[in-house]
Amino acid sequence: MPVLSASPIATYSGRFSEQEATRLLWRAGFGPKLGEARALAELGLEGAVASLTRPQGAARLIGKPPRNSEGQPLDPFDVWGDDHCWWLDRMVRSDQQLIERMTLIWHSWFATSIDASTARLMINQNWMMRRQALGNFHNLLLDVTIDPAMLLWLSGSSNNKYSPNENYGREMMELFTLGADRGYNQGDVHNQARALTGWTNDWNGAGPSNFRFDPELHDTGVKEIFGHRGRFGWRDSCRLCVEHPTHPSFAIAKLWDYFIGEPPPAGDARALQRMYVDSGFEIRPLVEAILRHPLFYEGPKMVIPPIVYTAGLLRAQELTITTDAWAWIGEQCGQRLFDPPNVAGWDYASWLDTSRWAGRFTAVTYAMTDRILNPNKGRYSSLEDASAAVDNALRYWGNPPLSDETKANLLAFSRRTQRSIHANWEAVTYRILRQNALRALIPTTPEWQTC
Repeated sequence: MPVLSASPIATYSGRFSEQEATRLLWRAGFGPKLGEARALAELGLEGAVASLTRPQGAARLIGKPPRNSEGQPLDPFDVWGDDHCWWLDRMVRSDQQLIERMTLIWHSWFATSIDASTARLMINQNWMMRRQALGNFHNLLLDVTIDPAMLLWLSGSSNNKYSPNENYGREMMELFTLGADRGYNQGDVHNQARALTGWTNDWNGAGPSNFRFDPELHDTGVKEIFGHRGRFGWRDSCRLCVEHPTHPSFAIAKLWDYFIGEPPPAGDARALQRMYVDSGFEIRPLVEAILRHPLFYEGPKMVIPPIVYTAGLLRAQELTITTDAWAWIGEQCGQRLFDPPNVAGWDYASWLDTSRWAGRFTAVTYAMTDRILNPNKGRYSSLEDASAAVDNALRYWGNPPLSDETKANLLAFSRRTQRSIHANWEAVTYRILRQNALRALIPTTPEWQTC
């Protein structure tokens, strides 16, 4: 079994049961398949984390390939929404769940939108982030900085010595590496823009192409950034950011927040920052430490992001993508892939509001379309009582951990339905309809929205 990096911070020492494994699969992946949490719990904490952070070989996509609503293969480059469904499919079927989850994290961290790009460029960026998922942050920043989708999104390819554009230089510091107003000023923004000059691209009938660095467009003059003087270029911009004294605290806090719902203890934060710097800005050791921290398992619950919730619905039923409706459902839920709301990415603290809540009910409806019991076909017990109906519905979903209050409400609903049965022909039909309703209600419970 792969060996994890030594953790410089506290490590969880409590019972690692199916409940803890379920939280790990929701936060470091896209929810458990039936029986997966139990199998992961048997590996113990170290083995479970290693299975996620140190996958062997290339990712395998398990199950049927994705199809659109007409049963045809997806066309993610040319059909609206198929890019969303293409990536959702990887979230559902990939056997390297943490790699996909980290790719999603980087997509929000370095938020880039298809609104200023093309699906092909966005998917190329997505592959780059997947390759860098648990790698080196400095290398990731270098790749992001000259990525065509980012060059378009933050005006990098229209930034030249004649007219320096500050968009990327500002966001690189404010959102990507240092944090707002943490150790830089407007002079640094301007000189970062100068250092980043030189990238350009062509435009033709097919859109933007031929992204390249043109030395003639680069400002070769002396710049002063963070008190350092030199004839800096774009690589220097990245290096100066990751070597800035405020970068480690920013990076640790931002990465931590994706996995744990309360800030790290001060001592643990400092220890993670030291490890990060000493490693040369490696991500995998940080993630391995965070996934083993006591607060990961004993801290407050976190709201499951819409795309994770959607993928989890499909994984729990071992289903794959059979409709392109998932794109507009994602939009309704508040998270359409490749289209974050702004350069700051998605607000992970604002998923459940009245405008987005209905999207989750729609997601449940579509996820269960092929699993609805037909009241006019098949056999079903005419003697199933209210309690047995709830138990059967819970088994369908792998017996997810629900509170006593939620179970009591499900049972009360089940009893009310049973009291409405009067005629003989209703004995089976109503029980089938009740079972469908219970199965649909369970993934809309509070416990299923959080982990």
